Amino acid sequence: MKTKAFKAALPYTLPICVGFLFLGMSYGFLMRSKGFSFVYPMLMSMFIFAGSMEFITAELLLSAFHPLHAFFLALMVNARHLFYGISMLEKYKNTGWKKPYLIFGMCDESFTVNCTVTPPADVDKGWFMLFVTLLNQIYWVSGATLGALLGYVIHFDTTGIEFVMTALFVVMFINQWEEAKDHRPALTGLGCSLLCLLIFGSGNFILPAMALIILCFSADKKRKDKGAVL
Repeated sequence: MKTKAFKAALPYTLPICVGFLFLGMSYGFLMRSKGFSFVYPMLMSMFIFAGSMEFITAELLLSAFHPLHAFFLALMVNARHLFYGISMLEKYKNTGWKKPYLIFGMCDESFTVNCTVTPPADVDKGWFMLFVTLLNQIYWVSGATLGALLGYVIHFDTTGIEFVMTALFVVMFINQWEEAKDHRPALTGLGCSLLCLLIFGSGNFILPAMALIILCFSADKKRKDKGAVL
């Protein structure tokens, strides 16, 4: 059962492996350039496992200690996982002891695979999702640790390296745009984000934008349901 699930999950994670190794190494180089031991990115990638937040944490560790600020910053940066989690409630049902790790290890890429891929009939769904999540975290931890270790012997200007996470989301957005026939959800997200950016500023627009997007989607769903009844 476990072997079949692993073999089924592995091909879906290999493309992610390439991206995570590169991004993880970038994060490891960044941490090393700021004077941290390789132990920091290794442990942070194990226990935080939130790429964008890990990049930000590098600055938080070097600044004055403000736990409340750090809490709300982490909430804003990773607020999308609240909505991911709601959509995965049914998927994670009846997964037993695997469920806590599936919740902890859910990243954008693992969510995409586990949400959209239906494993073969002879493969246990829980084990499939577990291996997808575990393999993706292994790739990230390996990349971050390797990057930090290479940072001891390789030195270069790391200015702008934090942009790799932004670039990743841009690529994901373009890929989903090309695959989707209906672009209204993407345009709704862009419009709501731009509006909230103009109103609340770049430091505070994420949560209001997400709330507005949810309201727009909810209103659209009610409109469609009402139209279907009529």
